[in-house]
Amino acid sequence: MNIVTAISEKFLAPYAGYNKERFRQDVLAGLTVMTVAFPLSMAFAIASGVKPEQGLFTAIIGGGIVAALSGSRVQIGGPTGAFVIITYSVLQAYGLNGLFLCTMMAGVMLCVMGLSKMGSIIRFIPYPVSRAFTKGIAVLILSSQIKNFLGLNVEKMPVDFVGKIQVLVSHLGGIHWPTVALGVASLTLMGFWPKRLARFIPGTMVGMIVATIVVTVFGLHDRWQIATIGEFSGSFPAFQMPSTDWATLKNLVQPAFTIAMLVAMQALLCAVVTDGLIDERHDSNRELVGQGVANLVGPLFGCIPVTGAVARSVINVRSGARSPVSGITHSLFLLVVMLVAAPLVSYIPLTALSAVLVLAAYRMVSWKQFLRLPRWPFSDSSVFLATFALTVLTNLTLAVEVGVVLAALLMVKRISETSMITAVDEATETEGSQHSLIGKEVPKGVLIFRVFGAFFFGVADKLDTELKRAKQDPEVLILRVRKVLAMDATGLQALEDLHLKLKKKGKHLILSAPHTQPLAVMINSGFIDRLGEENVCAHIGASLARAREILGLPPVEEVTTTQEALLAEKKKIEAVRRDLAAAVENASRLLNRSGDGDQPTKP
Repeated sequence: MNIVTAISEKFLAPYAGYNKERFRQDVLAGLTVMTVAFPLSMAFAIASGVKPEQGLFTAIIGGGIVAALSGSRVQIGGPTGAFVIITYSVLQAYGLNGLFLCTMMAGVMLCVMGLSKMGSIIRFIPYPVSRAFTKGIAVLILSSQIKNFLGLNVEKMPVDFVGKIQVLVSHLGGIHWPTVALGVASLTLMGFWPKRLARFIPGTMVGMIVATIVVTVFGLHDRWQIATIGEFSGSFPAFQMPSTDWATLKNLVQPAFTIAMLVAMQALLCAVVTDGLIDERHDSNRELVGQGVANLVGPLFGCIPVTGAVARSVINVRSGARSPVSGITHSLFLLVVMLVAAPLVSYIPLTALSAVLVLAAYRMVSWKQFLRLPRWPFSDSSVFLATFALTVLTNLTLAVEVGVVLAALLMVKRISETSMITAVDEATETEGSQHSLIGKEVPKGVLIFRVFGAFFFGVADKLDTELKRAKQDPEVLILRVRKVLAMDATGLQALEDLHLKLKKKGKHLILSAPHTQPLAVMINSGFIDRLGEENVCAHIGASLARAREILGLPPVEEVTTTQEALLAEKKKIEAVRRDLAAAVENASRLLNRSGDGDQPTKP
């Protein structure tokens, strides 16, 4: 019962204080977002190689589920440019059934990620990797739209970027200029549509409607052979379970992982952006589960991959949305428009939808980013360019896999850079109280090193380097690890090797003030038993005392610092302070009397 209550409270939290005015704002925001989502959903579907209505199904069904289950209260879900290339690739290789199955597998992976609390990890994928994906995908989208935008008669386009460009270049002699003229006019209208009017109806919707009216009224489809969407089914899709076999499932694991990673990255990025706009904090793990359910259920009704759409979500917020109601009503409005406008949709020119995607791809890319690369750290620039090149020139699956590995390597590099090992003496001491070396005697033959940061991958090499730099072979080596908050197996092995090396030479290792996590790792591995519990000390004073014991030196007499002694010292200081204050007061009185004696007496 407690679990049910907790879940209910989580789902009802966005509706706390909900009233009629907020409902009105959410509905109006949903209506506004619908006008943006309608052309984009069809355009992304056609670019992905499926029917335009499937893009609308995705925004209606997948978008509705995302709104209801999302960890962000204002996120709008639907098909996005991130999936165009991978969806088209899977469709060409495995057919529509394979695409639906692949999307469902990605949904399962997303649910597992969310339930295993991986949301907080994925959202921190380095900026160079996530931005490189975005820019690479934008280039691929632009290349995929040249055919329809120029009206080229190409029966089948290659999946890879280089092959696609080669085919397009070989067909440039067949440019259909009426199609180009309509496409350029549509793109111009969309791009220069006034921002003050875009609050009520976006330029993409206006450009698509105007282009459709022109083609329909003037009969340009028949007169100038301008290609249109053609057959469009306005009926709601029926439930259909994709067929499967073990061989297909094995082949789809990689593309499914790619889809899952792209969904996770874009959805969590979208959630972070909207958090800043409404001053809220999303639940990243719940977000992944919501996206997973949407991608698991959607394909049963003909949907392609769905994720959070940044542009649509931002428009949603700026239109006044503050709860999931806006996302749900956006899906309902899309359903109504699809059912009502189905006979007219077939007349929408393909070049107008290409203009929608060309504009979307252009806005996905900030080309100034490339100009800033020389000012980035070399490692970040290299990772960015490598991920971008792989995304454009190879395939998105390989790019995502390599990108994730590069992200991990970049994180490891950053962690290793923050880890430091330095020799310590009184002159370089920075610690205070009982952890300070100041005033303590360091016996001859004792060497002290401070380790700072995580005791991970690169620390072992740094430790060897510092020991060689010291140019002495200590009888006792004290490692101060009070500021080591985390240790992994590599760091533990480095300590094991150091201990064995010293032990073979008859030398000793002492650990000073280990933190909780590293201490637990060392205890569980049995290292503390091999080192000896007496060689793990609570602070530097105890470590030096242990070193003297090992060297056979007498203990240093400790200065009494008991509470009674401190109180006695305080009383002495207070007495001196009172005597000094009394002396100052007497001196002031004498000076005043002397001043009075200098005044002339009256007759």
